[in-house]
Amino acid sequence: MIATATLTSKGQVTLPKSVRETLGLKQGDILHFESTAPGIFTLKVANRSPQLEGLLHQHLPKNFTPPTHEEIKVAIAEEATRGRFAP
Repeated sequence: MIATATLTSKGQVTLPKSVRETLGLKQGDILHFESTAPGIFTLKVANRSPQLEGLLHQHLPKNFTPPTHEEIKVAIAEEATRGRFAP
């Protein structure tokens, strides 16, 4: 598969849909870029651990979807407004 993307003036790139689907990427996923040779990078999904996923999946319902990074931030902010987290 060959997919292309364009770099914006702000240095942003939108990953093509085919790439996101192939990698199973979702909003909030964290990506690591590792230089493996001059001009060549490896893309890794950083917020997933196959070993940890394997351990957790045996204890989770089949339809369980982990929260996104944004959902976690919102939940923390809501709890902070309730006074559950002291500064």
